[in-house]
Amino acid sequence: MDRKDAGVRWLLASEDPSVRYFTRVDLLGESERSRGVRADRSRIRHGRRVRSLLSGQRVDGGFGVHWYKKWAGATWRIVSAAELGVPPDDPPVRRAAAHVLARLPWTRAEPRPVRGRVRVHASVLGNPLGVCARLGLADDSRVAGIAASLTRWQWPDGGWNCDPSEGAHHSSFYESLVTLWGLSEYYRATRDRTVGAAVDRAAEFFLRHRLFRSCHGERVIDPRWARLHYPLYWHYDILQALRVLAGTGHLKDPRTREAINLVEAKRTPGGTWLAEGRFWHLGAQRAANTEVVDWGLTGPNEMITLNALRVLRAAGRVP
Repeated sequence: MDRKDAGVRWLLASEDPSVRYFTRVDLLGESERSRGVRADRSRIRHGRRVRSLLSGQRVDGGFGVHWYKKWAGATWRIVSAAELGVPPDDPPVRRAAAHVLARLPWTRAEPRPVRGRVRVHASVLGNPLGVCARLGLADDSRVAGIAASLTRWQWPDGGWNCDPSEGAHHSSFYESLVTLWGLSEYYRATRDRTVGAAVDRAAEFFLRHRLFRSCHGERVIDPRWARLHYPLYWHYDILQALRVLAGTGHLKDPRTREAINLVEAKRTPGGTWLAEGRFWHLGAQRAANTEVVDWGLTGPNEMITLNALRVLRAAGRVP
């Protein structure tokens, strides 16, 4: 991929240093030692979005609301901060991560299985696991314990599910994608073979469904999954699934082809991608599903364009 690509040019003109940094490194393959990369990386902590995410932090590392509040709670802020490339040694992000780790459920008592399967909101643990692994905290005993628990609670089909009913026997796409991401980040940091095997089993769960189809036929499980969003939070769509699979080394499996085609076909004539839905809105912090960051309400979307080009490059489809 080169600078002549319209989407790449548009991303390089972004006001967000995180977007410029990842465009240089992930799309153009520039060296971390190059002048432009170093300049953008040094500005990430001072970018408008990162500053908004970390504003209003309290002494305890939180932000004055419940740590899981959608979307102003610490757990969602640190996920977005990690996605924007905040330095691993950044003190506010580390304090926020510690705030979340101290409050996570199921880290002190093993949940009781129902018909041999542990039914938990695995994504609640998967998100902080992935963030902490990126922040260099994989050797923290609490983080290692999360990875071990999620591996132990994996369902036979490779995923996870929070459905407490005895009849539930199929994993949830929502619970499983975030958990796969968290475990894959932990595996990348530790090379723990048990976790690596769990990552492969979870990846196979999505591949078996071609990311959005029933494993028993051609039926599309949910048409909304073919629409593009950012941020995903705990939700699901094919672009995020492709990004996670790229991180596990499974993107070039033939069963991803249809989903990649769908993403590629959504590119606009200007070389960008649009948000086709969103799970957030701007407003008072204490209201439900309100964001502290404007991720793009109209027009081309920077994060979706960046992620789509990342996927196409990783799949060998260089525009």
